[in-house]
Amino acid sequence: MSQEPEPDKRLPSRRIADDLRGSIERGELSGGAKLPSERDLAARYGTARNTAREAISILQGEGLVVAQHGRGVFVRPQRPLMRLGANRYSRRLRDETGLSPFRIEVTKQGRTPKTECRSVTRENPPDDVADRLGLDPATAKVVRRENWYFADDEPVQVGVTYIPVNVAGTSPLASEKTLGKGSIYARFEELGYPIARIREEISARMPNPDEITGLGMPPGVPVIEVLHTGFDEQRQPFEVTRFVMRGDLNGLDYNMPVED
Repeated sequence: MSQEPEPDKRLPSRRIADDLRGSIERGELSGGAKLPSERDLAARYGTARNTAREAISILQGEGLVVAQHGRGVFVRPQRPLMRLGANRYSRRLRDETGLSPFRIEVTKQGRTPKTECRSVTRENPPDDVADRLGLDPATAKVVRRENWYFADDEPVQVGVTYIPVNVAGTSPLASEKTLGKGSIYARFEELGYPIARIREEISARMPNPDEITGLGMPPGVPVIEVLHTGFDEQRQPFEVTRFVMRGDLNGLDYNMPVED
């Protein structure tokens, strides 16, 4: 006598989400593919539209799909934008292209880069930045440059650069939002601070409300935080940048020698 299959004890919304997730993982729904509408999902699974909506919300929370107003819900492309740590600060590439590190690596990956400098101000540095620059956070002043970065018009990261005022001086770094050919590291080099070495401290955390809004973060997706310090040929730090990157759209690729 054959045994009856056990009833599916999953909530209907979870069952729909699991089925759609499986289709995404198997490649049946590839990056950029449009999901069936709530009406179609409800009809397919014999549920209410609210149940189908809840299933889609589950996948949004996992960062697998993204809703586009007026168009529908689409599978998020799984190709991350890689931060190419081995050569993103290359002087040769900067001289050949005239581009900033971000624009170089985004262009190399077949995407269209865009950057916006939102503000250039003077203020006291945060404690961790002051520590890496060897400054007194209570008395020292730094130039703070806030930049937002886009790939194919989608916000992917924000970077806040801190420069000691004695380094920036009266150069464009201290006041101009647009820095011209070669961007920020070409201007540093003109001031006698060629970037010769970097330190990058990497961590992950959940985004704050401003980051959620500014970067268009889907629910449940973390950010990658990179605290970058640039050193000159004398191994003196001359700038610190805090990058906050969407965890679902970015990856890190470092290729470096191993110390003895």
